[in-house]
Amino acid sequence: LCPPAGSCTMSTGEDAKWLQWVTKQFESIAGEDKEINLEEFRTALQVKESFFAERFFALFDADGSGTISLEELLKALSLLVHGTEMDKLRFLFQVYDVDGNSWIEGRRWRWHQGVVRMLWHYQVPALSLCGPCAGSGSIDPDELRMVLRWCLQESAITLPEERLGDLTLALFEAADKDHSGSITFEELKEELEAFPEVMENLTISAASWLKPPPAVERSHKPRCLTRAYWHNHRGTLVFLGGYISLNLLLFSLAALHHASRGGWVMVARGCGQCLNFNCTLLAVLMLRRCLTWLRATPVAKVVPLDQHVVFHQLVGYVVLALAAVHTGAHLANFSRLARQDGHHALTEYLFSALPEVGGLGGTASQTGLALEGLLATMLAFSSPCVRQSGHFEVFYWTHLSYISVWTLLILHGPHFWKWFVVPGCLFVLEKVQGLAWQRAGGLRIVEVNLLPSKVTHLVIERPQSFHYKPGDYIYLNIPAIATYEWHPFTISSAPEQQETLWLHIRSLGQWTNKLYEYFQELKSPIPEPKPLSRSLRKKRQQSWVQVSTGLGETHRLCSVKCYIDGPYGTPTRKIFSSEHAVLIGAGIGITPFASILQSIMYRYRRRKQSCPSCHYSWCGDLQDEEMTLRKVDFIWINRDQKHFEWFVSLLTKLEMEQAEQEPGGRFLEMHMYMTSALSKNDMKAIGLQMALDLLATKEQKDSITGLRTRTQPGRPDWSKVFGKVAEEKRGKVQVFFCGSPALAKVIRAQCESFGFRFFKEHF
Repeated sequence: LCPPAGSCTMSTGEDAKWLQWVTKQFESIAGEDKEINLEEFRTALQVKESFFAERFFALFDADGSGTISLEELLKALSLLVHGTEMDKLRFLFQVYDVDGNSWIEGRRWRWHQGVVRMLWHYQVPALSLCGPCAGSGSIDPDELRMVLRWCLQESAITLPEERLGDLTLALFEAADKDHSGSITFEELKEELEAFPEVMENLTISAASWLKPPPAVERSHKPRCLTRAYWHNHRGTLVFLGGYISLNLLLFSLAALHHASRGGWVMVARGCGQCLNFNCTLLAVLMLRRCLTWLRATPVAKVVPLDQHVVFHQLVGYVVLALAAVHTGAHLANFSRLARQDGHHALTEYLFSALPEVGGLGGTASQTGLALEGLLATMLAFSSPCVRQSGHFEVFYWTHLSYISVWTLLILHGPHFWKWFVVPGCLFVLEKVQGLAWQRAGGLRIVEVNLLPSKVTHLVIERPQSFHYKPGDYIYLNIPAIATYEWHPFTISSAPEQQETLWLHIRSLGQWTNKLYEYFQELKSPIPEPKPLSRSLRKKRQQSWVQVSTGLGETHRLCSVKCYIDGPYGTPTRKIFSSEHAVLIGAGIGITPFASILQSIMYRYRRRKQSCPSCHYSWCGDLQDEEMTLRKVDFIWINRDQKHFEWFVSLLTKLEMEQAEQEPGGRFLEMHMYMTSALSKNDMKAIGLQMALDLLATKEQKDSITGLRTRTQPGRPDWSKVFGKVAEEKRGKVQVFFCGSPALAKVIRAQCESFGFRFFKEHF
């Protein structure tokens, strides 16, 4: 069950509700015998490994009967929730003190024989079958090692056996104050008191795994009515207001112009004029080269260019709605005409070319129905359930029908060409430029590295004429995978890297899975090179090892033809004009920030270059307006340990540069979070987190990633994270996010409460 937010201190009413909830849950699990056994208890706790379930079960089973009654459960929970700090510490001590107790009795042997075999394998002393449940009264190194091993498994952390020994030694040496070779309760208490946050979390977490999930508190005031919301969305809201007003104006003018022809014609013509505008706007919003150019102009401060994909989707829905009303109004008008004049039936108005209907050669009805079908198909296959379910190709191919849509619109509406002529020409110019790249010759993928979680790292030769900004993206085409398909990916290398481009591609759909499988089966060239080329290749491979996070067997040297289209700009271009930037990447969402972080440190290093005697700076080509950053906070959230292997070597390099440029520096601060690890407010993880903290302090290195930055367990507490950022007062804060839409909503709401600007990656 989810741990509750805030303190575990409950009022009398809350306590009664909680006890009632626990009783109900117990009865639903216990069944007719009114008691639960170990397996039922383990299911209720939702723990990954059996060790902690067995330890908690043994401590809750006061009479040693092998089952827990409701009375025993409520008594133990009352102690954990309402007991003193000493009571909770003693419970934690008993969890760790696993020897000399009766939690393996003959009647329970079948539950624990697997654990005993494990202990025997690691040469841990066998558990005594007699004695008090409280244990021997002290914790020896073997007990501590065993508990930490289970903590690692529960947190989905994999460490070598020697690192487990280092963790055990670090915690044991810190807690064994008298060097007696064992840790007593008083020594554990003294060590825990050196970690105030652990003591606070222990109070919160004592029985959190048996509490119901907290109710979601909703504000009575709609979020869209708050002042912070309007401040953070003012550009978007102004643009929306202008868009709505212009549509209303166009509708009114067209409707009034045809007022003499009846109400249905007024509605149809009004919607038709709005369709002329909106169908043109659809094209304008996807002129990526033009929009990228506009980002560097003052227009970017007025028009929300960062939301062009969102607006494109919105306008698409508006077009379909207007088309439906437009068609319905014409149908009603045709029905009226068919009844009044009797010259033509309704079917003739719909399926026959009649001059009075309109359109080229009187084909307005036929082209209109065809447009309805195409638009509905495009909208249906553009839905998130199609795009995000691994069927991106369906969306891609149905969207290519926009050529047919524009052609039919020109045939259908007599005035559409006037709206479309300028955007259409720009669209053609953009496509011609893209085709020119292809005719100039394809590029080559020269190296590939297959990373954990099916991430493909491509190294592509970079054309000399290819210039981009940090965080930009390109469209990639690999004929060996699919001849006609182009897919967008963020460039993960910095612009200062002159010879190659990097792409990190997560396998989520058909095309990306084919890409991973293709390079998985591809063999590196094996012909024996000449002596000179052999030395160059060896040097290249050594350089790769220094920058790549992959293993040797996943690395491929290759020569695979590809094409690129771009680069195209993103909201991350605003990072360098910020004062205090907070970069948040979730999983593979680190990709744009990999390029940005490298470029930031490159510019920071250049800005710091000066004569040690006179402090004269010789970086005349780096102007202040290129980077106004005073502080950067980088937050990377990953599900498990393996995901950190994607960019850990890059982050290590950045940490080293930071230490050289600014010892103890605070310009670039990193924050790593591993969501699968048990958080510090979980009793099962307290010992492990203390050991990881102690060893990180001792070695100046995190055991999980190898970085100097300590990896935090669980999910970030955004109110605390942003509160700390606000307290630093290093300038105007802007938050940049790349990751899942669900997390984006959470972070956006927090940014609004703190008054931070929020930008999300869209392409």
